[in-house]
Amino acid sequence: MPKFEFDHVVHFLNQPEAFIHELNKQNIHAVEGGRHEGRGTYNALSYFDLSYIEYLGAYDEELVRQSNPAHHSMIETIIEQDFEESLVRFAIRTDDIQKAAAHFKEAGLTVTGPDAMFRKRPDGSEIHWQLLYIGEENNKLPLPFIIQWNQSDEERRNEQIQQGVIGQQLPNTALEGVVFVVENAEETAKRWGGYFKQPVGKTYVDQTLQAKIVTIPLNGGELYFAEPVGEGVIKNTLLTKGEVPFQINLKGFNEEKLFEAHNGRYLLKK
Repeated sequence: MPKFEFDHVVHFLNQPEAFIHELNKQNIHAVEGGRHEGRGTYNALSYFDLSYIEYLGAYDEELVRQSNPAHHSMIETIIEQDFEESLVRFAIRTDDIQKAAAHFKEAGLTVTGPDAMFRKRPDGSEIHWQLLYIGEENNKLPLPFIIQWNQSDEERRNEQIQQGVIGQQLPNTALEGVVFVVENAEETAKRWGGYFKQPVGKTYVDQTLQAKIVTIPLNGGELYFAEPVGEGVIKNTLLTKGEVPFQINLKGFNEEKLFEAHNGRYLLKK
């Protein structure tokens, strides 16, 4: 069985490079990532060890539309949302994308790929990876896309440290996880946990969000499925946007605060 670990979550923005300054004011380190040549997108990045946030933008929307995105891909989601700023998707990292593809096919999912990808960094160097797209045809919350990097975790970590990408956050900060708004938290957690061979974690009620939370622990970041139990932001989001990624939780900060910008929510925790 291939391993499945949290890799990154994507916040789509009109100007990722400008958002770097807003993040710095919140004591979140971010750097320019580079361009996806021929696909019309570019990014900035915030790394918390190997788990990271990708701030993705389009330098050419028409080129993005013409890229013939795969079914269930992140680019398909962005086009369907008409390039609206929002938290859009997240990725799970694997160490054997071919075995992962076979595993998901056996589970009855629609599987496309893997597709070879690369990004040109600002210094001109390139980074390469493969993507696999999986989906349930009747689901409301898109499943994550699957990524396999063309380097080992240790090679990537050492390279990113040398480039000043990893190791620049405040001491002890980490990407704790991502909150998803769903209609049925327990059912969604069990289904996703089955796909990724992960046990369902704790269940509790978040009084601030007025939501029942069911978790799936992943190495590198936890998944929080939030089902409304009363009036509040989770219920309002479900009514207006449906099942979507909702909030990124970061921990290790000096004080707890909610940072909202460009239709994204960041909960900074101690």
